[in-house]
Amino acid sequence: MDIIYLNDLRIETIIGIFDWERRVKQTVSLDIEMGADIRKAASSDAIDDTLDYKAVAKRVIGFVAESEFQLVETLAERITGIILDEFDVPWVKLRLNKQGAVRGARDVGVIIERGARP
Repeated sequence: MDIIYLNDLRIETIIGIFDWERRVKQTVSLDIEMGADIRKAASSDAIDDTLDYKAVAKRVIGFVAESEFQLVETLAERITGIILDEFDVPWVKLRLNKQGAVRGARDVGVIIERGARP
């Protein structure tokens, strides 16, 4: 299995459980790894033969920017569902970082894997 990835995709969104978090957009950072077989695309040199990471990024950005979840766990689960269902990806690993969520920690968030590694 090959992996196509996006790292440090930063998106402004409403996320959190506290009253102030429900009023102010915060930045979340996403690292996304997606299982793929790039051999056909490498041979043809055609975008139609591969996973279009720009299309994935645009879809995820649009979804996250409009979302208003309380938990990063919920947001992560929904993002991976979109990637698996809409982009014919067999496996995805997502790291969702909500920097500044805990005083003294640079990074806070979740890492989830969904689907099956071929």
